[in-house]
Amino acid sequence: MIAPITGKLRKRLWLDASCAMGLGVSAAYAWWYGYHLKALERQEQFYVKLERERAAAQQ
Repeated sequence: MIAPITGKLRKRLWLDASCAMGLGVSAAYAWWYGYHLKALERQEQFYVKLERERAAAQQ
């Protein structure tokens, strides 16, 4: 007869949950620092340039 496997599901669940959280947090950091902040900086530069052009046109 085969011995029952006890505690296997619980151990696997913790492994899967911790890996998912680790990968999720890593992906979030990569997106935030790799894409989002650069896009925000481009947007800010555009609005600074636009404001300078408007100020120059009014003078």
